[in-house]
Amino acid sequence: MIDEITMKIRADELIRSALAEDVTNEDVSTCCVLRERTEGQAELLCKQDGVIAGLPVFARVFEMLDEQTRVTCFVKDGDRVKKGEKLAEVRGDMRAILTGERTALNFLQRMSGIATYTAKIAKLLEGSKLRLVDTRKTTPNMRIFEKYAVRMGGGGNHRYNLSDAVMLKDNHIGAAGGVKEAVARAKAYAPFTAKIEVEAETVQMAKEAVEAGADIIMLDNMEHEEMKKAVALIAGRAVVEISGNVTTENIEKIKDIGADVVSSGALTHSAPILDVSLKNLRAL
Repeated sequence: MIDEITMKIRADELIRSALAEDVTNEDVSTCCVLRERTEGQAELLCKQDGVIAGLPVFARVFEMLDEQTRVTCFVKDGDRVKKGEKLAEVRGDMRAILTGERTALNFLQRMSGIATYTAKIAKLLEGSKLRLVDTRKTTPNMRIFEKYAVRMGGGGNHRYNLSDAVMLKDNHIGAAGGVKEAVARAKAYAPFTAKIEVEAETVQMAKEAVEAGADIIMLDNMEHEEMKKAVALIAGRAVVEISGNVTTENIEKIKDIGADVVSSGALTHSAPILDVSLKNLRAL
């Protein structure tokens, strides 16, 4: 699970990389108007209703450019925010504020958009036992931030990367020669602490997976009635995950299937940004 502490461990190197992408030699626009340190303050304003996520990353961008920068937040990650609300104030060298503005906003808008979209889908699942989780369909080098944002929106995390668990997908199964063979090889090789998940595209594959001793069975892109048959066949002998094009438009239909988990790549690959802006920069 990605929490704030875990995120902070990786954040600096990723923020530094993002800043290096934006500034190769100097911020020429800022250097034109400010030639020396000038104390100033700007306001972080919300332009849409949503769920905020990424404030520590937003603040860290400015701190890395000027360690004397102070960001005062009036909300916290996971809070619902309203259009027009003042979320934070940034105070420090105006050169650092100007140079870091876009990078800081890019992180915050992206993460808040994911949190907002996740909260929307999670609300549609209220009243069911289904647990909503993300996938590895994340922006390269942004995974730690995006998975943290999912949690801020009320979702959970699937495996973080390929080292976390055994997931035998269609191509793994094809390479091994079948479900039974793939699970047997996983049991022989993987650490005893690793759970084994099998992707099943048919009821027959789900049957083979549970009989082979899989811990988790993912019902992938199956029709509604086929998924119900698979859940009945598994009968509690494995955790059942539903996956495949899960969005706000179709998620209501899967609440009665009897599965345990629903994973959605849309949480990270299809969430629009939440519009926030840094305004009213002035000298102090």
